[in-house]
Amino acid sequence: MNKAMLVCGMLLLAGCTATGSGSGKGAQQAVSAQPAEGEQQQRAKVHTELGSLYMLDGRSAIALEEARIALAADPNYAPAYNLLGLTHMVLNEPRLAEDNFQKALRLAPGDPEISNNYGWFLCQNGRELGSIAYFMAAAKNPLYTAPTKPYTNAGVCSVRLKDDKAAEDYLMTALRLSPTNTQALFWLADIAHRQGRYSEARQWAGDIEKMMEPTAEVIWLTLRIERKLGNREAEARYASQLRRRFPGSPEQRLLTQGQYE
Repeated sequence: MNKAMLVCGMLLLAGCTATGSGSGKGAQQAVSAQPAEGEQQQRAKVHTELGSLYMLDGRSAIALEEARIALAADPNYAPAYNLLGLTHMVLNEPRLAEDNFQKALRLAPGDPEISNNYGWFLCQNGRELGSIAYFMAAAKNPLYTAPTKPYTNAGVCSVRLKDDKAAEDYLMTALRLSPTNTQALFWLADIAHRQGRYSEARQWAGDIEKMMEPTAEVIWLTLRIERKLGNREAEARYASQLRRRFPGSPEQRLLTQGQYE
């Protein structure tokens, strides 16, 4: 999983629209929704929020420094450790990421954002089965305002576990909670395509195109769906779009090589 995909993953349902097998878009934000109490915690919150913006902008060194300033103000501020975990995740430093996520969870064991992020970390590091419990803890927290995120993440990780039934259940729940969740739509289309339910897959993919400018992953999936349905005109149209808009992309290379499966 490349850095761009991971950073995009931190923007799930917050404006980022990349989809596909490389991007679970699962990790979220570093800042807890809980209000800060006291001057020290308020200072820690401000620097954590600032660091989160730097992290999403790809300026990881500054994000780490902002997290350290936050912890100097309040050594027990869990969202700052969450920010450190996310930033080390971007930097592909799993040991440091895990250490900081665990510190954040010890300080705020009921924080759904931290639980969701740690679950995504586990999913990205070959521990998909263990991630589900953290996603469900986040999703079922009555104070969490965005349960569609962990349900989506649980669906993505279930796909990785080759448990399509569980994945569809999680993704359908995510979609009921947020009908504009294009990530859930993508994976539902992917599952339907792999299982030979091509008309259903076309419907899911079509819903994505109504909501966003399609990415290379979406175009490639839709092209293969139309190919299975025998719609050569649509297949050619998507092939042309992929070559024109995403030259040099992995999907365009697969198209050139004729690797449709």
